[in-house]
Order: sequence, then structure tokens, then C-alpha cells
Amino acid sequence: MDSGSVALLRELLSETGWLDRARELGLALRATRSPGGLLVVGTPDEEPWHVTAHLADEARLSDLPQLAPTLVRWSPPEDAPPHLRVGLDRLEQAARGETLFVLSEQQAPVPLLERVDDARRVGATILAIEGGDPELTGLAHDAITVPRDGLVTFDGAQHLVSAAAGELERRPGLRARLASLLDKVSGPRLTD
Repeated sequence: MDSGSVALLRELLSETGWLDRARELGLALRATRSPGGLLVVGTPDEEPWHVTAHLADEARLSDLPQLAPTLVRWSPPEDAPPHLRVGLDRLEQAARGETLFVLSEQQAPVPLLERVDDARRVGATILAIEGGDPELTGLAHDAITVPRDGLVTFDGAQHLVSAAAGELERRPGLRARLASLLDKVSGPRLTD
């Protein structure tokens, strides 16, 4: 999905609450304290390559090194490059200040849930995009549930969150702040 498609999707979803939820989860991803401390993991059948690549792009383009993800794989080949060789044992080393971002469209397998629970117990922040898994949602500090027949697809939710994570904060200008102040001071507008 290119930036134009993401922009169109955002426009279509502007009144649904999806963008607010994506921004909340994106901001939570940014709270990771150090580069490499954002651990992205999926299920044995679905490794989250796509969102990992998008987060890496957002980290680079937004100059947010803490957003640079570490892809955690279930069975990485020994001959893979170092950044693609990170296995589940990395979750056992998760620490306070790190974030574990779990993506699971199906029911999360028990070994993943156990590792997520362990990471949470040592102080890692747990975030998730999931497809209706109450156990994973219960372990997560924040999660977005993507219904199968909902307005947004699982892939679309990942795009929204990764784009939101890289958004630069836009502080309102003087004119906008004054207009807001005048609205608050003058009270509601009454129409005839």
C-alpha cells in the first residue's frame, strides 16, 4: 500500500474512530526507549514482515530511532543475515522500556502467549493488533481488534498504525490556538 492509498484510507475512515485508535497505538509504539527495543512478532504461520518494513521506513523518515523494529522469528535460518536471525529467545531477554508488538490475525498459539506473559512480567510494554483473541487482548497493555468482516482489514490496520507511529506532531499555529481560545471564551454558537 503506497502513501496515496494510506491517505485515501484515512480519508474514508476519518469519522469512524479507526484513526484515533491507530494514533493511540502508534504513539505507544514510539514510547519504546531505545533502537532495537521494539520487538515485532507474529505467529509461526504469519511473520510480520510487512509492518516491520513499514516501521523501519517510518523510523528513518521521521528520525525516530526508537521506532526501528527488531523482527522476531519463530524459526530463523542460521545462514540468514543477523537482522533476520533473531529468534524467539529474544523475547526471553525483553526488559522494561522495550515494547513487544504482537500481530496475530488468528488465535495466538500458547507458546507465544506464554512468552508475551513473561515479557509483560519483567516490565516490557505489550501492544497488539489481533483478530479477536481475548487471551492476547488480556495480556496487552493496548490492542486493536480487527474483526474479520469489519470495515478495515488486518493488513489495513497495520498500515494505519505504522503510518501513525511515524507521524510528526503538528502543533497548532497561533491563529488556530487563538480561534480555539475565542470559541471557549465566547461559548457555543447559537443559530437563529
